[in-house]
Amino acid sequence: MGRVTRALSGEAVQRSTVSRITKRLDEQVEGLRRAPIEDPVPYLYLDATFLDVRWARQVENVSALVAYGIDAEGKRRLLAITIGVQESEESWAELLRQLVDRGLTGIRLVISDAHAGLAGAVRRLLPEAEHQRCTVHLTRNVVAKVPQRLRKRVAKEVVRILHAPSLAQAKKRKAAFESGLGTQVPEAAQCLAEGFPAATRYFAYPKEHWIRIRSTNGLERLHEEIKRRTRAVGAFPDRASALRLVTAVALQVTAVWSDRCYLDVSLLIQDNHDTQEAQSA
Repeated sequence: MGRVTRALSGEAVQRSTVSRITKRLDEQVEGLRRAPIEDPVPYLYLDATFLDVRWARQVENVSALVAYGIDAEGKRRLLAITIGVQESEESWAELLRQLVDRGLTGIRLVISDAHAGLAGAVRRLLPEAEHQRCTVHLTRNVVAKVPQRLRKRVAKEVVRILHAPSLAQAKKRKAAFESGLGTQVPEAAQCLAEGFPAATRYFAYPKEHWIRIRSTNGLERLHEEIKRRTRAVGAFPDRASALRLVTAVALQVTAVWSDRCYLDVSLLIQDNHDTQEAQSA
């Protein structure tokens, strides 16, 4: 931690100061890791960012796994941060086990990218939840499969498809793309077709929620702040110091979340009630 604080402040720090900082940050890490989850969390967001950490005398690129959810009051809540050896199914499963052990319930939709390990962990630990594939990540995946000269045009088409006013319209626009521009870029069209079902789960939820549940963009500012702080450090001396700093940054950035409502969760409850009535009619 002495190396980390020197990198951030640009000055040498006394051992006693380092000890106090380390103790306080360890308390924050433990506080987040052990905090009970007492209310249902209908929407769970999962994403990862990557850090350089010295481990067994070598610098390794490891994953910082982040989870946050929307609580019963419609507010965002930071739920967990862990440092994984890599972004693997077992790393995500360990994070989800911690959440379940702390009381995580009521998950309706998990929003994340299409990482196979993450998806596998969700199926194992949260089998009742649907998975919404981040539309931003899918758009990037599709665009990566086309020539540079066509990327802006294809990106515009994919966004138009995935952000259609209804699922029926999205399917209609996808069909038009596949029979038109998609014939010139078959790999991109196939990528879109394969990702389309998971990227359009959000249409089954209240329309007022769509813009915020179809992607993991809510985590972008947090990741930007983590990257900004960690650039000053370079490679962390160990995983424990990385976890301390990432947790401290995350808690600071997300402190404002408790002041504002992010989604009207009552719409989700009403939507579920209306669906049940329609099915029983």
